[in-house]
Amino acid sequence: MSNAAPLLKPLIRNRLRLKRGRDRGYLVGATAVALTVILPLVALVVIALSGTSTNWRHLAETILPEASRVTLLLMLGIALVAGSIGVVTAWLVASFQFPGRRVFAWALVLPLAVPTYIAAYSVVEFLHFAGPVQTAIRDIFGFQTSREYWFPEIRSLGGAVLILSSVLYPYIFLTVRLVFVMQGRKAGDVARTLGASRAAVFARILLPMARPAIAIGVALALMEAVNDIGAVEFLGVRTLTFAVYSTWLNRGDLYGATQIALFMLAVIVFLVLVERFARRQQRFTIHRGDRPQEGHEPLRGWRGALAALACAVPIAVGFGIPVLVLGDFALRRLDQLADPQLWRALEHTVVIATAAGLATVGAGFAMAYGIRLTGSRRLAALVRVAALGYAVPGTVLAIGILIPLAAFDNAVDAVMRDWFGISTGLLLSGSGFAIVYACFVRFMAMGHGAIESGFSKLSPHLDMAARTLGRGPGGTLRQILLPLMQPALLTAFLLVFVDATKELSATILLRPFDFETLATFVYAQTSRAAFEDGALAALMIVMVGILPVMLLTRSILKETERG
Repeated sequence: MSNAAPLLKPLIRNRLRLKRGRDRGYLVGATAVALTVILPLVALVVIALSGTSTNWRHLAETILPEASRVTLLLMLGIALVAGSIGVVTAWLVASFQFPGRRVFAWALVLPLAVPTYIAAYSVVEFLHFAGPVQTAIRDIFGFQTSREYWFPEIRSLGGAVLILSSVLYPYIFLTVRLVFVMQGRKAGDVARTLGASRAAVFARILLPMARPAIAIGVALALMEAVNDIGAVEFLGVRTLTFAVYSTWLNRGDLYGATQIALFMLAVIVFLVLVERFARRQQRFTIHRGDRPQEGHEPLRGWRGALAALACAVPIAVGFGIPVLVLGDFALRRLDQLADPQLWRALEHTVVIATAAGLATVGAGFAMAYGIRLTGSRRLAALVRVAALGYAVPGTVLAIGILIPLAAFDNAVDAVMRDWFGISTGLLLSGSGFAIVYACFVRFMAMGHGAIESGFSKLSPHLDMAARTLGRGPGGTLRQILLPLMQPALLTAFLLVFVDATKELSATILLRPFDFETLATFVYAQTSRAAFEDGALAALMIVMVGILPVMLLTRSILKETERG
């Protein structure tokens, strides 16, 4: 045996070198993917710092102060309203038994299928002077004109907060419900045995325990709200996102638009860091062996009815009213079913959402597996920077994407002209690739987050066992990890697909000539004050999003039941 040792040492050394070489290859590939995601953010910084806006003084004195104030008030309002709805409904569904609880457990997620701009158009139609609500008020009380009674103005900052909150609260509901189901009721039962009331348990036990989950859900909701351009423009709310859009397209000031964009990004990152710093000492865990407890505390009489009402109202506002209004208008525009432009828009929407979902899942998986395989801190830091794309509004991201793609197209066109006398035109920036790239960058945080969460449930000993049995990284990935990661991969794909079907702000700026998606089709009709003509396309967006949302909800509920 001692004679064989010198012969085995070179073999072991070569085997270790081969292993490190393979791991280094995965690391290089994952790093390249992360840099692809970061490229538009780098382009934004370069553009903003490379020039000076001729309108900057005007923007700083007249536009930015008011737009900043409105944006912060909108974010604060949505954080309070959407956060309250999401936390309360999650607490009720997870802890109590009341009429309709099983239905509400999945129906509360349905507003995710409704884009914010479609919710704004529908609620305004439902509540305006000629809508059913004000018409019923006039019929009941005998009023003839709007001057004879008071009705709140929905096209306002307060209206924007309520409408956006009604479709964004599911982000908080989904994240908080898991904490309440897995750990909240156990801690709550202990507190109740010590004499604490329901209100005391909720305020002093459950809310502090769920604070990290609330922070994650609220952050997702706020980033979606900041990204919105269609709803705030329709409601007359001039946010920083609208200021970017107006500065670039109406004033032709690219430098000013990117500088406002960087200011927005800095504010969002600052708020996230402040919240994380505030809870730096808090630690709450969900153990791997935990299972949700059976049974729910019954709520009878008026308490049960109040709980059912609290769950039904947000569903009605965020999903019921839009579907009702869109369905009514769509029935009057069934002749549009013969319009080939509508079906092309549907085809473009599905193709772009599918391509964005596949690209995001593939890239997110490559980065997550690269970190798992190598443990590289540099790659982990790059991935954290890449996740900032979700915090960048689509109008802002479009600037960072358009510049490098246009530079690439121009360089290729110049080479082809010089060498072959052929003009290639706009290969990337003039096609649907630009929209797919925008969705890929913006929704990478969601896709990678779902995949990373899936990897966290798989013990690293699985990889070690496979490697000791002679499987390389590729074999371990194909035979062990991919089969176990299928639920996480499906969740990541569905999350990106749903949001990509609703994407409007980046699509408006990046779409090629005569290229419509369902979102831009609806926006074009509404911009001409003809929302009825876009109702069928809007209803299609909701219908396309419902199936993925239902599959996603079913997957999450199954995971919760398994613990």
